[in-house]
Amino acid sequence: MKARRKARSVALQVLYETDCTTHPVEDVFRNRLDDTPLDPEIELFARTLVAGVMRRAGELDALIQKHAPEWPMDQMAIIDRNILRMAIWEFAIDRSTPLKVAINEAIELAKLFGSDSAARFVNGVLGSLAAKQDELTRELAR
Repeated sequence: MKARRKARSVALQVLYETDCTTHPVEDVFRNRLDDTPLDPEIELFARTLVAGVMRRAGELDALIQKHAPEWPMDQMAIIDRNILRMAIWEFAIDRSTPLKVAINEAIELAKLFGSDSAARFVNGVLGSLAAKQDELTRELAR
């Protein structure tokens, strides 16, 4: 597994667990890193991703709801919701990951961690949001 994909995988697991429980994020991170050690640079990427998504989760959810209303957030699988948050954070807020790469990585995570239909679902939502990348970036910059 590529280093950044491994980091995204760890980040997703941390986000999923913290979304489902009251476990402190640092404890969850430490446990994940015990299971899947990362090089310092890649660990920093994973930590930045988790911190960015957690800090902006409400805004990311509102954006998904506004631009993809056919997929209600409260009916979305927790894993799918966090994959979408991560991808949007990467291409619309952090902007260090090209749009196509963020979408591809999200689809790969969905295949790995999601249900049988998760990859199609993630691709559909991100595909509808991709056309609005500049608009999303402007909305999230406010």
